[in-house]
Amino acid sequence: MAPALLALCVWVLVAAVTAFLPMRRQYVPGIALLIAAPALMIWIGLSVGWVWAALGTAAFLSMFRNPLRYFWARARGERPEIPK
Repeated sequence: MAPALLALCVWVLVAAVTAFLPMRRQYVPGIALLIAAPALMIWIGLSVGWVWAALGTAAFLSMFRNPLRYFWARARGERPEIPK
């Protein structure tokens, strides 16, 4: 198996464990996962093909839709509410 796919498996497991944490403890690992995902998708695209990278990107966008919406709103100058 390609090392990029093994890294993706680890990323998915860490994301699943992070999802079980209380909301206030999800921020640090969630931000780390959010930052690591684009590099991982590029690595997957280079090693196993861009189709798989596109599928991984779609899954990533689905999993992180709320944090991405939050950062998009902050970039536009809005002050969205943070869940408790």
